[in-house]
Amino acid sequence: MNKLIRTFIVFFLLINTQLVSQAATVDTDETLRPGDVLKLNVPGEIEFEQNFQVNREGNIVLPEVGQVSVAKLSIEDATFFLKSVLAEEFRAIDDFSINRIERRLPIKVLGYVKKPGLIDLPADGNIQMALQQAGGANAGAQLDKMQINRNGDIMPFDYKKYLDTGNFSILPKLLPLDVIFVPASPLIGNVQMDFDAATLSASGDGAEAETAIKVFGEVLKPGVFSYKPGNTLVDMLMRAGGVTRYAGVEHIRLINDGEPTLFDLKHYLDTGDSSKMPKITAGSTLFVPIQEEGIQTGMRTIYVMGEVFKPGAYEAQDGTEFFDILANAGGPTRFAESRQVRIIRSNGEVDAFDLQAYTEGLGSVQVPVIAPGDAIFVPEKTDMNEKSWLKITPDRAIRVIGAVIKPGRYEWGDEMSFLDILAHAGGPTQDADISQIQVLKAGKATREKAFNLAAFISDGGDFSLLPDVAAGDTIIVPEKPRDVIDNKARWLRQPQESAIYVFGQVGQPGRYAFDNKLHFLDIISAADGPNIDADIHDIKVTHRNGFGTKVTSVDLGLYFETGDETLLPEIKAGDTIYVPQRDKAWLDKKKEQTVRIIGAVANPGRYTFSEEMTVLDLLAEAGGPTDNAHLEKIMVVNISKANATNNQSQEFDLEAFIEKPNFNRLPLIRTGDTVFVPDVANSDWNVFIGHVKDMVSIASLVALAGG
Repeated sequence: MNKLIRTFIVFFLLINTQLVSQAATVDTDETLRPGDVLKLNVPGEIEFEQNFQVNREGNIVLPEVGQVSVAKLSIEDATFFLKSVLAEEFRAIDDFSINRIERRLPIKVLGYVKKPGLIDLPADGNIQMALQQAGGANAGAQLDKMQINRNGDIMPFDYKKYLDTGNFSILPKLLPLDVIFVPASPLIGNVQMDFDAATLSASGDGAEAETAIKVFGEVLKPGVFSYKPGNTLVDMLMRAGGVTRYAGVEHIRLINDGEPTLFDLKHYLDTGDSSKMPKITAGSTLFVPIQEEGIQTGMRTIYVMGEVFKPGAYEAQDGTEFFDILANAGGPTRFAESRQVRIIRSNGEVDAFDLQAYTEGLGSVQVPVIAPGDAIFVPEKTDMNEKSWLKITPDRAIRVIGAVIKPGRYEWGDEMSFLDILAHAGGPTQDADISQIQVLKAGKATREKAFNLAAFISDGGDFSLLPDVAAGDTIIVPEKPRDVIDNKARWLRQPQESAIYVFGQVGQPGRYAFDNKLHFLDIISAADGPNIDADIHDIKVTHRNGFGTKVTSVDLGLYFETGDETLLPEIKAGDTIYVPQRDKAWLDKKKEQTVRIIGAVANPGRYTFSEEMTVLDLLAEAGGPTDNAHLEKIMVVNISKANATNNQSQEFDLEAFIEKPNFNRLPLIRTGDTVFVPDVANSDWNVFIGHVKDMVSIASLVALAGG
């Protein structure tokens, strides 16, 4: 019987709950609602130690019972109801009670937000907190048209106005199961794309096509802008970023309700008269045209013509003077005839004005008074149509000719230098021979020594070394030779102190330009090098440069084999190089490749030598040093050193090499060289040095004799 009664009570409460849920429209703090967190006190039951939250359907899930609807019940009714339900499964429920731990707000956030979906807020949560949990609105969301959907009832609200004012009363209070919808602005179009705030604002903020103001033409940010009562035409221009530099502000066009209106913004800014400014209405169209070239006229226009930098029509305020207008026109050009300025009056009269005399303070020249409608004419000089050499007299002129960018006749000043006039002529060309610049002095029969500008630059540029030039002088910059054949013809004109002679078996024998910075190989290369019949092992150089005559033999073939720079002689201007012809029987002769080794070795004598051998190989061929050999003072006499003026021997420390072998420090051995190993028993170093000198002399004789 008790079970039947409890079942009836449960059925009655369920029916009552549904009726209350359907009849109730506003929640009270006494009733349970979705999101509430409950604590069910059932003594002795571990399953009820956790909290139970009312879900979005108004149910809680009880152990051993399942889902039970408690929404819209008071705490007292819910306690009685759940106690009767739990009595079916649990016995000790006499002390059963319900405590509400926390109230929550389960809602949805949909629309143009970053993370739409279900949101769980605290009881005091608001719309801004809900948007924050949804990741915030996307760029392009229409904040003034947001909605709350509550059981099918749509409640719009202006979230943008709340952000502007901070007035919390604008935001509706949230209830459980509310749906917040954030619409997208129609400006973003029908295709999903990523936008930023700058992109959206650049096109305006007008969302309602019927009331939006369209601004386009010569403005910085054309677009569609929302209509705000009280906005003027200037306000709309400012919202569009203002006009561009090319805007025709005198002819702004406005269409209100299909009626076009012309507005002169310049006149408004000049007068401040707002009576002629048209009113802006919802749906207006504003167009700023581009400034067109046209004839400028006006009640305050003054015209400037002729040889000025910016001729044209200028507006003059009251009090504008002659020099104000002339300065705005950029002033006279270099071709202006400033003594013949004309002022053409609006009544047809013409006044003359000598601008140059006024600037020089000559006489009592008065500045003309300028009035609107007048024209200022600055004529062109009559003598500027063609150039005349008579403009610069000979006592003030200097001539620059030859390989310069702009050869010609230039005006000279005493404060100028040689480099000043050379720079004024554009500087030397890329083909200029700046080492042989000539200065022809006026009134002098003798020729000045050539100036070497290249050496002047490389040596640091001591300005005291620059040639003295003055008015009437002539500067000649010669041109470099361009090819071998042409070079020879040009080099024949070189003086002896700047030339060198190449004879014999070379590609182009002849007389060549030379300076002391060039090398033996430079001049051989300039002559196209030795030909196929040349004997490069016996080239003769005759030194005839003013310090005495001397002949040097050059073994160019040995240089190519060894790379020893000491084999090449020093060449100076005036020397002669002769490359002899090979003997026909030269191919049948093979010079013996030998090296001498003497001193404290087991078998001193002459040994066959090859290029891959070293001093260690020679000592081994000679049986090695004796017990008395002075290994720290082994001397190597090179045949190339014997031919040199300051002949010196190489010293080799074999003891140090044995302790720390380094094959890169072995002395260089070549055909014809002599290796001397001294004896420690001979303590007389003067005798030892004498032997070395004798060996050097012997090596010299052997070298002169052909090895």
